[in-house]
Parts: sequence; structure tokens; C-alpha cells
Amino acid sequence: MGRLREEMKGDLELRGLSPETQKIYLYYVTNFSRYFNRSPYHLGKREIKEYLLYLLREKKASASTVNLCYSALKFLYARTLKREEIMEKIPRLRSTKKLPVVLERQEVESLFSVTSNLKHRAILMLIYSSGLRLREASYLKVSDIDSKRMVLRIRQGKGRKDRYTLLSTLALEVLRKYWRHCRPKEWLFPGRLSDKPLSVRSIQRVFKKARTLAGITKPATVHTLRHSFATHLLEQGTDLYRIQLLLGHRSLKTTAIYLHVSRKELVRIVSPLDFIPNNS
Repeated sequence: MGRLREEMKGDLELRGLSPETQKIYLYYVTNFSRYFNRSPYHLGKREIKEYLLYLLREKKASASTVNLCYSALKFLYARTLKREEIMEKIPRLRSTKKLPVVLERQEVESLFSVTSNLKHRAILMLIYSSGLRLREASYLKVSDIDSKRMVLRIRQGKGRKDRYTLLSTLALEVLRKYWRHCRPKEWLFPGRLSDKPLSVRSIQRVFKKARTLAGITKPATVHTLRHSFATHLLEQGTDLYRIQLLLGHRSLKTTAIYLHVSRKELVRIVSPLDFIPNNS
């Protein structure tokens, strides 16, 4: 689907979608075409439904994965092929509502204490202390650190939006030690090649190793540090609107999920069982 792929790529660029989203959409559309060994030009509603069910039943894909593929195919047929009617009666899979995993402060501290590599510890500390997304941390530049104002500039985060977030005093101390030792030039955390940022997968491996060494059994990922940042801010009294701005959420509804994982209000409530005399 060489020519069609280029057409879709152009449409994605004109739509202003991020390079990462473009890559993901093209990946799913290419796999769809390969599954039937035919161009999407010659495929329609029946094949789309068959493929989505294949992902769900055979590949055991999550609801978010299936819906991402759905969005990619919808973009292809509605915008590039101008055949909107094909997707009209194909339902989108209802997403399951799951609460985020959150680490206790002691668990976060243990992650840092077992990470001996200064560069790796600086990355993890900055992700937690500033509430960064994984890719945002990877693409930080030295110039994004504003130590005078104690803020961190996030360039073109999710939704292609710039924002400022907190710069922790402790994180800044570790960053300064790291800078004196490694002297990064452009990228704050360069990869093996100094002109390229550290890859997302490398940061994921750093976190996984630290989680194992710290003995944390929760199904935590790098993104858990961002969830923990938001939840801990809420528990220490920061209002939801300010947390929304720091995280770069478009809607307050997205930020409100942390109300369900915060213990701030729960600790004030006494279970009715505790009012029953203990006769055991």
C-alpha cells in the first residue's frame, strides 16, 4: 500500500497529529492490509469487523489497542479514502474503567535509593517530581531547565501543547551533580549517540530494574510515577485545577480520576465494623 500509505501520511501531517500518533496509525493500517494481503482500497466493512474481532479474540488485544486500531482505520477511510459510511455502523469497543496504580512515598524513595547510576536516578526523580510523561522526559533539553524560576518547560507535550511544571529543589540538586559529571550539551538525557535523546525503551528498562531491586510487587510502570505525583499532590492539599495544569490535561475530568485513588478523604472515614464491640 505504498501510494496509499503516503497519501495517509500526508493527511495525518496536515491534520497536525504528532509524529508518534502518525507512526502508530500507519502501523495499524499496514497490519490490516497485510492481514488480508490486499490494499484497503479493496477492503470494506466486513473485513474491518473481521480484523477488529481477530485482534480481540485471537490476539487478546486490550480494549485500548483495539480502539486505537479502530481510530486508525476510521481516519484512513473517512479522511484519506473519503468513504465515511464504511465505519458508521461498526461499533467502537467500550473501554474498561481502571484506576491507576499509585506508589506510596516510601516505595518511590526506595526506587531512587536502589538506582546507583546518577543519570538514571536523575531521570526517575524528574519524572516523579514534575509529573512527566515518558516521552516528555526523553525529549527534555538542557535549556528546558529554568532554575531561577524553579520550573521545567515541556515542549510540545501531548496534544502539541507547551506547558510549565514544577522543578523540585531535590531533583535540581541531583541534576546539577549529573550535569557536572556528564556535561550533556543539547539533550538533557542523551542516548548512546549524544545527538539523540535517550530512548523510551531505555527509560522503561531503567524503571523495571529499579522496581525489581526495590522489591515493589505492584504492576507499576514509568507512568506510575506520574500517577503518584498527581495523587501525592492531591493528598497534600493541592487543588485539582492546579494539578490539571501541571499534568497538561485538556479536561478536568481526566484529572478527577485521582480523587478515586487518593486516601485523603478515606482516612477520615471510619468503617462501621469498627463501631461494633470486639467480643473475640
